Amino acid sequence: MANPLDTSTARLLAEKGMRQVPTDRLDLLFCPDFLPAPLCQRLITLIDKNRRPSTIADANGDNYFRTSETCDLDAREPAVRDLESRLFALNGIDPDHGEPVQGQRYDVGQEFKPHTDYFEPDGPDFEKFCSVAGNRTWTFMIYLNDVSSGGGTRFKTIKKTFQPETGTLVCWNNRREDGRYNPNTLHHGMKVRQGLKYVITKWYRERPWG
Repeated sequence: MANPLDTSTARLLAEKGMRQVPTDRLDLLFCPDFLPAPLCQRLITLIDKNRRPSTIADANGDNYFRTSETCDLDAREPAVRDLESRLFALNGIDPDHGEPVQGQRYDVGQEFKPHTDYFEPDGPDFEKFCSVAGNRTWTFMIYLNDVSSGGGTRFKTIKKTFQPETGTLVCWNNRREDGRYNPNTLHHGMKVRQGLKYVITKWYRERPWG
């Protein structure tokens, strides 16, 4: 097992098919076909059962900042257990440091404007969201379906966009090497132009969750 709150780029690159984006501004990796299509479809079904409007931690006055729908997935579901076991085999992070798996659904025109996944220490809700488990460390995001048009995830500072493809994993370290949080992880869940987009996100924390 890796350090309970961390993993490494070297460990992740040991996964067959894993690739690293060539940049010194952040640790950003991706792996096509990380999840098989049948498991992706089972997760989509779970998202559709319990989706609700998405929210953001620190309100910024923009009611259209995040317009997707969200679902917290039940850890007891066999599909979620399967997903969690695959992630643990990949990253070795103590599962106690993981947030519950979250699913998102984006319809035509929906997006999540440029944001970082970590909580700003001077944000009004920092204590509410980080007092127990600390801040977010790594993000693991998986596309569950192909999207007809749009819906890419764009990392603005390095001009890199990932297009949704069934089963593809994208992951990144929200921090720099010195432990400071990295603003270069700013990313934009771009508008879907045609079709639907389903995504799974798994965040890990500095301390055990809950």
